[in-house]
Amino acid sequence: MKQIGKIIATEKVPTTVDEFYFWTDKKLIIKPFDVVKVQHIKDSITFGVVEEISHFTDNSSFLAGYISSDFGDVNYKTPTDRIGMNYVRARVVGNNLGIYTPVLDGYPVSLASADDVLEALGLKDVKNPLPCGYIKMYSEPESITVPVHFNSQFLIGPEGAHLNISGISGLASKTSYAMFLLKAIQEKYMTESSDESIAFVILNVKGRDLLAIDEPADEMPIDQKGIYDMLGLKMEPFHQVKYYYPFSDDLVSSTYGKKADIQSQMKLGKAFTYKYVFDEDKENLDLLFSNIDDPNQTMESIVNHIVTGQGEFRRITNWNDLLKEIYEHTQAGKTGKDKEITVLSWRKFYRLFRKTIEGTNFFQNSINKAKHETRLANAIKSIEKNDIMVIDIAKLDEESQGFVFGDVMRHIYELKLGHNPDRAESEIPSKIVVFIDELNKYASKDVPKSSPILRQLLDITERGRSLGIILFSAEQFKNDIHDRIKGNCATHAYGRTNAIEISKPDYQYIPSVYKSMLTRLQQGEYIVQNPVFRSLLNLRFPLPPYKQYKNG
Repeated sequence: MKQIGKIIATEKVPTTVDEFYFWTDKKLIIKPFDVVKVQHIKDSITFGVVEEISHFTDNSSFLAGYISSDFGDVNYKTPTDRIGMNYVRARVVGNNLGIYTPVLDGYPVSLASADDVLEALGLKDVKNPLPCGYIKMYSEPESITVPVHFNSQFLIGPEGAHLNISGISGLASKTSYAMFLLKAIQEKYMTESSDESIAFVILNVKGRDLLAIDEPADEMPIDQKGIYDMLGLKMEPFHQVKYYYPFSDDLVSSTYGKKADIQSQMKLGKAFTYKYVFDEDKENLDLLFSNIDDPNQTMESIVNHIVTGQGEFRRITNWNDLLKEIYEHTQAGKTGKDKEITVLSWRKFYRLFRKTIEGTNFFQNSINKAKHETRLANAIKSIEKNDIMVIDIAKLDEESQGFVFGDVMRHIYELKLGHNPDRAESEIPSKIVVFIDELNKYASKDVPKSSPILRQLLDITERGRSLGIILFSAEQFKNDIHDRIKGNCATHAYGRTNAIEISKPDYQYIPSVYKSMLTRLQQGEYIVQNPVFRSLLNLRFPLPPYKQYKNG
């Protein structure tokens, strides 16, 4: 490949085993994340990743530059150009012979070939390869495009697990990148024979974003086919998808989905409405109060009071009667035998519970399978290999969204712990990947420590890898997420964000130039960190191959 400069080592700025410096032509187009190679001792090659690029001249001061332009004449053309060069700092990422001594002054620096890039970044002969995007380096005519693969065992276990994606809303394409990876995982497990199997549970939290992922995209630019071919993927939508919409009498009051689309999906046997039935779901009432500060555990005590059927609650058989009985406890002198729970606590509980019961339609007393109704718990219990469950919660209020999400996570956890006697362990997918956007609603630093949903998420990120429960999550601001959840994610993807966010502690180990790049990343572009990679990678990914609704 093209030689672009030579190593510089000075008394004040020496090369080290970690980094080196080289000069290059001031008009050469090179950018952070580009890989370069240096001839080294014993005919070895040391690889470096560009981190910072500076330009300087023999000008002694700013004032000298002003004076040389005829004392500030912006139209003045100097008769002789200043001597100048670009000065590049690169971080060492490897040596092909394992020789890690500083590179020597005056040795040539060249652009890297596609094979060199793979070797430099630890991407050559990756075990258990799973496409995760591609890299574009250099400018024409030296431009190269290199496909990048994860070792899937460091993304979905057992070596490492869990993915966190951060970036501002819209432009960062968090959902699109997560769905790209899920598509690659499903295709890998559908086309390769393996002792392991996988299934997916996806929470749709925004409009109609994910309500047609098994239908082909209406239009795809011509170049996208070449990108999918390069990555070894089929440009096809997802397979084995089932959609679950919140129940409502008119079918659409609780969803952004269109009635005709839902009815069409139901006729094909791939859409259902979900309900919560009193006898089977009352034990999940604690999930409604996940984001409520409960320092004295009074809400928890009331839930326990109801679930264990104490006092008049033992006679309750439906949600409406439950609401009436709770109301009775809000009246002075009618708190029941448990005097430790005050009337004020019952009133607080009643207000919150009533808001959810009256604001949603899925709290019902029976299931009609003939009308495509189901419980999410039952759907999770029967999930099969390569199935994708898309659970729509986009139009629900925040408390109801938390309730559904917590219920889903709880039943996935119980399924993987073997609490379902109707299915043998061999029949249950060995891995279940859960994707949720807007993680800040359930796992931010402001969520009460007593939150049952937070406790579930902590348990899954800390123990889920061994159980086969993998969390793919996304949020706008990474710094707001609970440290233990971030810390247990093996893979992190950083999308475009703002200057305030990158000043936070989560970004302190990212080189300053890369941090600046985070404020101007393009759509479809991420900086990704994974245990297999020797450096942070600036990855791109193709457009989704499934149908996306443009308008509401």
